[in-house]
Amino acid sequence: MHAHQELDTRGLNCPLPILKAKKALSAMASGEILKVVATDPGSVRDFQAFARQTGNELVDQQSADAEFVHWLRRR
Repeated sequence: MHAHQELDTRGLNCPLPILKAKKALSAMASGEILKVVATDPGSVRDFQAFARQTGNELVDQQSADAEFVHWLRRR
């Protein structure tokens, strides 16, 4: 999947990955994809809730080697 922007939040704990994603999404055009890489296991449910609350689409979530990748489409 092609991301228009990638955000590295490795080493940051809640709520910093969400706050950084929110800021990045606000600067993006509607329909663009943001890829967020995190190491906080709580980010999985945090990004699910964030998508529900903001109307941005959580396109995919993946995990590998203690890293969690979240793909968000700007509303």
